[in-house]
Amino acid sequence: MKNPLVFYTQQKEALEKEALVLKKKLINLGIFRLAVFLGTSFLVYLTFGDFPNVLLFAFVGVFLFSFLVFKYVNLKRKKDIVSAKIRINTTEIKVLKRDFHHLKSGEEFINPLHFYSNDVDLFGKGSFFQYINRTTTKDGEIVLANTLTENKTITILEKQKALIELSEKVVWRQHFSALASLVTVKNTSKAVVNWISNYTSVFSKNVAKFQVGFSIISLFLIGLISFGIISFSYLIIWFFMGLFLTGRFLKKTNNLYSETDKVRETFKQYHQLLNEIENEDFSSKILKEKQEIINSEDKKASAIFKEFSKILDAFDQRNNIIISVLGNGFFLSEIYNACKVEKWIIGYKHTVQKWFEVVAFLDAQNTLANFQFNHPSFVFPEISDEKEVIKAINLGHPLLKADKRIDNNFTVDDEQFFIITGANMAGKSTFLRTVSLSIVMANCGLPVCADRFDYSPIKLITSMRTSDSLTDDESYFYSELKRLKFIVDEINPNNSEEKYFIILDEILKGTNSKDKAIGSKKFVEKLTKSKSTGIIATHDISLCELENEFSEIKNYYFDAEIINDELYFDYMLKNGVCKNMNASFLLKKMEIV
Repeated sequence: MKNPLVFYTQQKEALEKEALVLKKKLINLGIFRLAVFLGTSFLVYLTFGDFPNVLLFAFVGVFLFSFLVFKYVNLKRKKDIVSAKIRINTTEIKVLKRDFHHLKSGEEFINPLHFYSNDVDLFGKGSFFQYINRTTTKDGEIVLANTLTENKTITILEKQKALIELSEKVVWRQHFSALASLVTVKNTSKAVVNWISNYTSVFSKNVAKFQVGFSIISLFLIGLISFGIISFSYLIIWFFMGLFLTGRFLKKTNNLYSETDKVRETFKQYHQLLNEIENEDFSSKILKEKQEIINSEDKKASAIFKEFSKILDAFDQRNNIIISVLGNGFFLSEIYNACKVEKWIIGYKHTVQKWFEVVAFLDAQNTLANFQFNHPSFVFPEISDEKEVIKAINLGHPLLKADKRIDNNFTVDDEQFFIITGANMAGKSTFLRTVSLSIVMANCGLPVCADRFDYSPIKLITSMRTSDSLTDDESYFYSELKRLKFIVDEINPNNSEEKYFIILDEILKGTNSKDKAIGSKKFVEKLTKSKSTGIIATHDISLCELENEFSEIKNYYFDAEIINDELYFDYMLKNGVCKNMNASFLLKKMEIV
């Protein structure tokens, strides 16, 4: 079992040494390149007019200089990748020390109407998403958010196997993330796929054939002029004819270029990531299935994406005036590139979406696998069909520091409800969120913060954080009623045969005590008849009387003690009903009353 902090620290130190070596090589290569340029210029100056020596020096100098430029670009890219990996390991070291509030919070995914995400702090500042998210693509970020909120209980064991396999491929995962981080893509693939899928060709096949014929004639004319067979003026006339023909299609090529310019960086990023997925050896079922999707065509998906990326780069050369003018005048280059773009789109529009989805999936899975690697002491849920929905030993919240976290043993049977009472700040809400998040994590295939976790898969619904709405002219009480109605509708056997784990924090908070007690009892009675399982936290002690009426209901509590005029919490779940409340003591202690 690797110690994550030690691993990341060692990786960072090794990468920093490698970066230093590459930096020195780049400096030396830059100096040598400058020397070649100056030397070539000097030799050309000395031999100017001395044929063929001047041509020989010029050719050798340009060739050597070009080689050094190519070498420099590759070395620079290698250093950029190493620098990206250093940043990755630096981030992991910070997060392991609970410094993660600078990462993306996922606030855009907050949805108060969702089954549970708003109640368990899944998104937002200090959220579980912010803690685990390491996605490097926009699509991967969306897939990760969807994975955490989809509330599905299927193929959990297969998900676990995929994460176990990926968690061990730390170097591969970091290289994948480093490559993705080198290209900044502003848009999601959805816009790209929509454009490609709905694209209608504007250039006929005859235009492409005409461009080829025009280019052949241009080469033929250049050859005739070189041998002095025809006058140079013929080539000038032909050149302007090429510019005229290009101008006739200018509106169409401009429209196509404006669209391709938006997607160019996306394909540059994704062809590298597809290549990494294709060349990695996977054994788990889920990962192998994803790999097969991108190998379904006659060529590798990465090669197809790379081909399109190069076509788009060539199309982008229209912004280079010299290349654009000469290319269009002699070879109708804009028409040529536009036809190649259309040919690619027509050839692969049927499968592009699947390839984007595979990359996004792996990006999200890398994040989940990274979480597994960072928490070797966490355990994967043991999936069972026993009557126990959850049987956890030392269950804790994953975002709390291990040395300060108080863990609890917790067992709840199918169709059983716990009513939890307790003093203020005694740990009720934290416990509810702990259980909720453990269910979410288990359903995603993640390990949970426990020594053991036996689990019978179940969907989750919560109501812990209700708020009023001034915009909708909606009172707090009405908002809560709507939430309870949502829960009742979801667990209705007529709507779904799924089993649900329901977690409620204080029912009917927005009404008076007597009305609340009556309404809460009726609602709990309804829940016990719904074949659901769950936990209800409350300050209403009268609700605990239901244990005497229903065998499915059990009472538990968190309490507080006053020792030497100080409030003491042990945060331990206990059988029974809470006797010690602390509101009056706190009011007096803080000199409010």
